[in-house]
Amino acid sequence: MANPTHVTVIGAGPGGYPAAFLAADLGMQVTLVDEEKNPGGVCVYRGCIPSKALLHVAKVLDEARHAAQFGVEFAAPRVDLDKLRAFKDGVVSKMTSGTGVLTRSRKIRYVQGRATIVDPKTVSVALTGGGEETITFDVGILATGSRPATLPNLSISADRVLDSTTALDLKSVPKSLLVIGGGYIGLELGSVYAALGSKVSVVEMLPGLLPGADRDLVKILADRIGKICETVMLETKVAKMADDPKGVKVNFEHADGTTSEKVYEKVLVSIGRRPNGQVPGIEKTKVVVDPKGFIQVDAQRRTAEPTLYAIGDVAGEPMLAHKATYEAKIAVEAIAGHKVAYEPRAIPAVVFTDPELAWCGLTEQEAKRDNIPHEVTKFPWGASGRATSIGRTDGLTKIIFDPKTERVLGVGIVGVGAGEMIAEGTLAIEMAAVATDLAMTIHAHPTLAETVMESAEGFFGHATHVFRPKKK
Repeated sequence: MANPTHVTVIGAGPGGYPAAFLAADLGMQVTLVDEEKNPGGVCVYRGCIPSKALLHVAKVLDEARHAAQFGVEFAAPRVDLDKLRAFKDGVVSKMTSGTGVLTRSRKIRYVQGRATIVDPKTVSVALTGGGEETITFDVGILATGSRPATLPNLSISADRVLDSTTALDLKSVPKSLLVIGGGYIGLELGSVYAALGSKVSVVEMLPGLLPGADRDLVKILADRIGKICETVMLETKVAKMADDPKGVKVNFEHADGTTSEKVYEKVLVSIGRRPNGQVPGIEKTKVVVDPKGFIQVDAQRRTAEPTLYAIGDVAGEPMLAHKATYEAKIAVEAIAGHKVAYEPRAIPAVVFTDPELAWCGLTEQEAKRDNIPHEVTKFPWGASGRATSIGRTDGLTKIIFDPKTERVLGVGIVGVGAGEMIAEGTLAIEMAAVATDLAMTIHAHPTLAETVMESAEGFFGHATHVFRPKKK
């Protein structure tokens, strides 16, 4: 017997459960389907949240070492891996139990299991506890997320290779760890293991780390990564990996044509994520899945099948949790008959390393590549009273303006707390703010946020704490 509902959401991650919650708030009858016990998805169970919990611990360890510069010395920290793992798991449990309560409070029907599309208005769910259930609906939302990308033809022992999910299990702290991939996932997890005592090496086939961000921002983070890691190999490919009595033997091919090899206790593969666009049964609909696995959608997140919408990682780049949540609101508002469209002017990206790196809107390298007229202003944190007082002058705030209209086109920040600070830049772009708006907004002193104000002042050539006259 089929269970009818107005809206059925497949996937309860940062796209799926906000969609279900908003639909219920708007008076719709909602069913939410996911394999986990409570809503949360990869982000909460095996991604954003547990990794940030561990990154916080890594920051505490680093700050304890850093305190020696202020004349305060602590004994060498002793890490209880079981307690650390329990702390991380506790954070996840608290978050997911909360989403469970919110689901029940909204009277959303939550079905735990794996969904298969039967037709454009029906799914069959293989229930986690056994059995099967059929759900019919007027509108369906696909929020099936993504999975870690893998290297082909790996013939080494599975327990010696980690991905972004298994690395968070913290079964042990290897003496040596090779991180394959210089993107945000690899750098974040590599930072955690380095803080816990692993000798971490990073290998990246491109000329620099974090290819999507501006090089002047990345340089500050790269300098830091270079200090906490044993080595960082750029323009280097992993040619071969094989089991070795001491771990994994890795052969490298370098840009100059030379080769080398080294043995690591474990290897972390962090070469990105792949969308879960091939939802079981999707071929029974008109939904179009592109060669990369993304489901094609329009401005309302509607697929080629009128009854089905898609949001989050599965609906296209960037694959970020907050983008998924934003899309959830657009899709549900469209289902409710409201006039909406997915057209954000800025989607912030944050790398939660130490220092953090964040950016939104137009980057300088994009402006140059696309021949977009622009003017760049920068404020080095060495001129910030707040940064100096906490011993963290390794930072930079930059703003990209339209030289004629003075409008803010992009913002990039590297430094302590950059992830929190980028919200001001995102709002400035969304609200079409101009240089005067930021420069004349009173910022509390002494704060790191003042660097945004002073960077904006630089557009006019009179930032208080940096002498850099405007060119005529």
